[in-house]
Amino acid sequence: MPIVPDTKDWTWVLLEECPECGFVAAEFPPDAVADRVRADLPRWTAVLARADARQRPDESTWSPTEYACHVRDVFGIFAERARLILETDEPHFANWNQDDTAIADDYAAQDPAAVSEQLVAAGLSNAELWAGVHADAWGRRGFRSDGAVFTTATLSQYFMHDVVHHLHDVRG
Repeated sequence: MPIVPDTKDWTWVLLEECPECGFVAAEFPPDAVADRVRADLPRWTAVLARADARQRPDESTWSPTEYACHVRDVFGIFAERARLILETDEPHFANWNQDDTAIADDYAAQDPAAVSEQLVAAGLSNAELWAGVHADAWGRRGFRSDGAVFTTATLSQYFMHDVVHHLHDVRG
C-alpha cells in the first residue's frame, strides 16, 4: 500500500524545536554537521541489521529500510545543494519529490544490507563536504523551488533535522 505523501513545509524547524524528535535546528552549530553525520552512521547500520528492518509498523508508515533509503538519498540531495550554494551565486535548487522517488526506486523492496552500505558511503561523502565548508561560506544563499531561502548554515541545520528526525522515526 502506498504511503500518503507528506505535504508539510518543514522549514519551520529552523525556527522552533521539533516536537516529535526534539531537535532544535537553530541551536545546532553548522560546523558540527559533519561530525554528527559520522556519529549517527553506526546507528543507521544497527537499524538496518534488525530483523524487522523491512517491516512497516503500520500501513501508513515507512519501514526502517524505506526511511534509510530516503536518508541515503537525502545525503546526496543535500550535498548537491550545498555544492551549488558554495560554487554558484544564489542558485535555485531543482525540485525533489521524495515520495515519487520512494515509489520509482521501490524503497520497500530494497535489501537492508545493501542500503546500509549505500547509506554509509553517502553519509561519509556528505560529511566530507560539510567538513570542508570555510567559515566565510556559511552565509551564502540558495533558493528552493518553492522560494524558500537557505544559507549554507540553515541548509545544514535543515538537513541535520531530517537525518535526526528519521533516526527517531525508526527508533535508532
